[in-house]
Amino acid sequence: METGEKQHKLHSPVFFAQRLMLIGIISDSHDDMSSMKKAVDLLTAEKVSYVVHAGDITSPFTFEILGGLSCPFTGIFGNNDGDKVLLKEKSGGNIHNQPHFMTLSERRIVVLHEADLVRAFADSGDFDLVIYGHTHSPVIRMQKRALIVNPGKVGRLHNGESTLAIVDIEKMDARIIRLD
Repeated sequence: METGEKQHKLHSPVFFAQRLMLIGIISDSHDDMSSMKKAVDLLTAEKVSYVVHAGDITSPFTFEILGGLSCPFTGIFGNNDGDKVLLKEKSGGNIHNQPHFMTLSERRIVVLHEADLVRAFADSGDFDLVIYGHTHSPVIRMQKRALIVNPGKVGRLHNGESTLAIVDIEKMDARIIRLD
C-alpha cells in the first residue's frame, strides 16, 4: 500500500507500525453509544495513531461509532461480548480471542480482558506493554520492564467514571482521561 492510499478505518495492517506514537486504549464500552462517541471524538482530537479495545464491546452496532475512528483498530473479545461472528465481521476481522499478541513500533504488546494472567505476562519479560480491562478500574503501573495499563471503562454502567487511556508508545508513558 502506498503512503497516500486511503484505507478502511477499522483495518489495522502493519503499514502504520513505523509511524505510531500515541495509542488509544479503551475497554468495557458495553453498548454505551454516547460514551463511545465521546471516546472516538477524544481519541481523534488527541491524534492517536492506533486504538486497542480490551473487550466487552458487547454488540456489533457499536461499530457504527467505532467506524468513525481516523486510525486503525484492534480489539479482543471480553466476557460480555454476544454475537462474536457478527462482531468479527463488523470489525473487519480485527476482533480477536484473548490473549492477543501484537507489535507496534517495535513494542511487544499483549491484550487481555480479564486480569488473571497480567502478572505472568508482565513478569515474563517478553512484553513491553500489557493491556487489560474487565475490572472497570483504571490502572497504570510498571512491573519489571512492562507497562501495565487498564483504561477503566468507557461505558457508564455501575459506579465510577467513564475513562480511557492514552499511551505514548515511544516513551512508554501512559495517562488516564475522564470522559464524563
